[in-house]
Amino acid sequence: MSDKEQPELRRQHQPKKRHPIRRFFKWLAILLVTVLLAGTALFAYYAKDAPAITQDDLQSGGSSIIYGADGKQLTRLGSQNRTYVTGDKIPQQLKDAVVSIEDRRFYQEFLGVDPLRIASAFVNNVTTDSLQGGSTITQQLVKLTVFSTKASDQTLRRKAQEAWLSFKVTRDYSKDQVLEFYINKVYMGNGIYGMATAAKYYFNKDLSQLSIAQTATLAGMPQAPESYDPYKDPSKATNRRNQVLNAMVTNKKITAQQGAAAKATAITDGLQPKESHQSNDTTDLVLDPYLKQVIDDVKAKGYNPYIDNLKIYTNVDYDVQKQLYDLANADGGVFTNNLMQTGVAITNPNNGQVVAMLGGRKLGNVRLALNRAVTADRSNGSTMKPIMDYGPAIEYLNWPTSEPVSDTAYTYPGTDIQLYDWDRQYMGQMTMRQALVQSRNVPAIRTLEKVGLSRASTFASGLGIKIPSTAGLSVGIGSDVSPLQLASAYSAFSNGGTYYEPQYVNKITTADGVDHTYSAAHRQAMKASTAYMITDMLKGVFTSGTATAANISGLYQAGKTGTTDYDSTTLANNSALNNTVRDSWMAGYTRHFSVAIWTGYDQANKRGLAGSEQNTAILFYRQIMSYLAEKQTNTDWKKPSDVVRSGQELYIRGTQPAATVTPGSSSSSESQRNDGSAAEDGSAQNSSSSSASSGTGPGAESSASSSTTENQPGTGTGTDQGQDGTGTGTDQGQGGAASSSSTNTGGTGGTTTPPAESSSNSNNQGGGQTP
Repeated sequence: MSDKEQPELRRQHQPKKRHPIRRFFKWLAILLVTVLLAGTALFAYYAKDAPAITQDDLQSGGSSIIYGADGKQLTRLGSQNRTYVTGDKIPQQLKDAVVSIEDRRFYQEFLGVDPLRIASAFVNNVTTDSLQGGSTITQQLVKLTVFSTKASDQTLRRKAQEAWLSFKVTRDYSKDQVLEFYINKVYMGNGIYGMATAAKYYFNKDLSQLSIAQTATLAGMPQAPESYDPYKDPSKATNRRNQVLNAMVTNKKITAQQGAAAKATAITDGLQPKESHQSNDTTDLVLDPYLKQVIDDVKAKGYNPYIDNLKIYTNVDYDVQKQLYDLANADGGVFTNNLMQTGVAITNPNNGQVVAMLGGRKLGNVRLALNRAVTADRSNGSTMKPIMDYGPAIEYLNWPTSEPVSDTAYTYPGTDIQLYDWDRQYMGQMTMRQALVQSRNVPAIRTLEKVGLSRASTFASGLGIKIPSTAGLSVGIGSDVSPLQLASAYSAFSNGGTYYEPQYVNKITTADGVDHTYSAAHRQAMKASTAYMITDMLKGVFTSGTATAANISGLYQAGKTGTTDYDSTTLANNSALNNTVRDSWMAGYTRHFSVAIWTGYDQANKRGLAGSEQNTAILFYRQIMSYLAEKQTNTDWKKPSDVVRSGQELYIRGTQPAATVTPGSSSSSESQRNDGSAAEDGSAQNSSSSSASSGTGPGAESSASSSTTENQPGTGTGTDQGQDGTGTGTDQGQGGAASSSSTNTGGTGGTTTPPAESSSNSNNQGGGQTP
């Protein structure tokens, strides 16, 4: 072998040099292909389950359907607020504005998605604090048609299905058709769908009559109709309109001069005066207060009922809802004039479902008006006594219904504020049952004092009523609550002690066919014995107490009346309020329904309930419960095993008098009670720190009451007065004749110094809500 051949041979046997860069790109290519194939497979897997989408779907409004408790359709949100306009009627100016601000490459997209837009949005979201969407107009149309806006629904599966459907829509429809569908479907705020309808609502014009500035205002609204509402926030609406105008200039759809002139125009130019959105549909008027709460509930669950195409299944019983509406708005009914207002809530005690509610009366055709059934700005008077006073006494102190209580002269601890009842009389010793049935104030406050504010507040909180930490003893005869809160709290007395949070919606079906079911959150708020004993005592309110006018022969029901008085300052400023009350309440329940009613005037400082008006809540309750009685079985409550009846009184087993001990049980010559009440120091703000004992007991129908009772309907009225310094309290006798009452006020229960208006004389009264 020659010398020349040897180097060549060595070169042939040397290993080839590796090229790391080439190898990197080789593996990168393999990885990318693998990822692409896997992504394609995953996309196909998700896309195959995409919901169907038809032209009818694309042309329909984006609103949701509301169903009643019976599963029947009741209404569609915004169904009466949408005018469809065909593509040839949509001005080019509006098309240009929408495309410029929403999707400037709209006419060049052949897949329905815009990869460049998606990439740009991704970079923007990663590098800045702001979020930028990557959706095309076609994708937005698909979202509005078959998907929800709930954050938890923004999944990879959903995105894949959205992209696939966008491709299909792009394939099956022209760009002008897609734009037509979009312009007619978008939500424009104030219950309005579609830009043609919005043009009429905001500017009272057809689309073709809009100025450039007005066109830009409408084109900018769909992304955030509430934020860009020119009525609610003119500043944000102006900024958004100007963004649209700038985009139109950039895309050469208008000149810079046109844009500048339009931006110089006030957002209010041509804007119609703001008026409440109205409906002539009777169903919508009847449902209005309930629908208002449903909308809030659905939003709280993460959906937008105006654009998500939901099927919303509610707990409303339309027949009951309609009956409420008709009774409240009937001429010649229990309401004496058209100005008197009311709020009513009806719940199912066994599951927390809100059966019906009334937000007001004689409201015309105003939509989504003030809902007085959920407004907690009126003191509930003596309807608070089972919640703050006697319920806690049974729960924590093991009191029997025969517990002796004292209706004698009482001054709030640490003050010179004397507490009176409606008749300014004291009845001496009586039983807890008698005190509750006759709605005496002093025994209620003495009871709360023994229980302690801390424990009583805990008890009330368990029933959905939060007591302010600054509250004094006067809260025992009234606190600001709503009819719905009161109906829900009383429901726990009806069902054996379980508190259910009010529930409006039981199921939501999203546009892609997925069902989401809901049940009311609940908790054990008291022992069954406590609930039974309170119920047993409250039965007597209808037979011998303050609500005999609401008694329905043979019906097992329990309930409580309540009124609140004016404070001395208000009375001094308006003598016309003398002998009137601020609020009148009636709350009652059966095994199947819990009803709470407030009546009064919206402008309470100008007009109070006088004479027979003070009895309206009781009479209205009777009308409602008489109707409900036809929809339920008449069932009495069953006495729990740990409750013992002795005559007409009830005891926790083991605390009853020795004579009632059954064979085989332990006996004692004295009552075996352990009420833990000695720890109280008598201070108005004091809360007992002693541990709660475990006993409770049910109540029985009250027998004979004491020689003095609250005035009954038709016998004249007495105001159960006595204020806590805030003017929220009177225990009223219910009557039809003009009332005779002395007007007294007092300091805030539990304060260490009396308020300015109640100096040191004994005529000042402490809290006084009653019947």
